[in-house]
Amino acid sequence: MSTASSTLWVAYGAEGNVVGTVRKTDEGYTSTIAGASESIGTYPTMDIAKNALHGHLPPGSDWPQFREH
Repeated sequence: MSTASSTLWVAYGAEGNVVGTVRKTDEGYTSTIAGASESIGTYPTMDIAKNALHGHLPPGSDWPQFREH
């Protein structure tokens, strides 16, 4: 029996607030904006997932700090 493993990175904004997450699964890296009911999408690399998350933040948002959990 195989179990799916995942790793989670939480994205923090300039004021230390959570702005989103990136989760690694068997399918790739899934980005989700904090409070959203659906993910932005699943991407082949962590860099693309981070860029997608940042691109969905309000205009002018600083690059978030990603911390693995």
